[in-house]
Amino acid sequence: MQEALSQANGGSARKIEKILLQYGAEGAPIQAIRALAAKRNVPVSLMDKRKFQALEHEVCEDTGRAQGVLALTSAFTTLSMSELLERSFSLHDAPLLVALDGITDPHNVGAIARSAECAGFHGIIVPEQRSAPLSGAAAKTSAGALEYLNIAKVSNLAKALEDARNAGFEVLALEADAKEQYTNTLYGDAVVLVIGSEGFGISKPVRAVCTGAVSIPIHGKIASLNASVASGVVMFEIARQRKKAEG
Repeated sequence: MQEALSQANGGSARKIEKILLQYGAEGAPIQAIRALAAKRNVPVSLMDKRKFQALEHEVCEDTGRAQGVLALTSAFTTLSMSELLERSFSLHDAPLLVALDGITDPHNVGAIARSAECAGFHGIIVPEQRSAPLSGAAAKTSAGALEYLNIAKVSNLAKALEDARNAGFEVLALEADAKEQYTNTLYGDAVVLVIGSEGFGISKPVRAVCTGAVSIPIHGKIASLNASVASGVVMFEIARQRKKAEG
């Protein structure tokens, strides 16, 4: 594992997204892995013994082979933010991107990616911290969409969105309490749609970079939509407007 950490995030192999430790795993090797993970900015999470062993059973031939440590690696090649911006403008004069802020459920990540690809978006921005890994679960839920989208992994989402603004993008937050309804906004320019977590919404540093915000009116008794459903509603409104403008 220490060798994998040394190589994977140095550019010679797939990037390690997260280290999972079985609760109670201790000893010098575990401490060394923790130290190297911190040096490489790789998140480390503790996992209940039963859940860890269930996951270990899926990925290892023999239970106990992982010795209390598992590494989740990225299933996809990712780009820097500058590479994503350059590639997006090579695909469209006014490209469309979606940014995820605090989406920690891989199924939500996959569902949002699926809607984005189907709605004609050109890429997705995912922070390295406070985000679900681009794992097999995300890939499966995306139904292949993550294979077609350009993906940027960024260390600072607010800075990445500031770069997008400087490149000519509107950065729009999807928020429940925004005064502007999503159908009233015109989406003719390059757009980054920012989706926050269901529990905490969009973080303050990220919200400060946004150029505007839109909301979806709710008519039932439930206060809000699931993040992936809400993002899909807005992305397809953007696609509808774009199609109508093209005649």
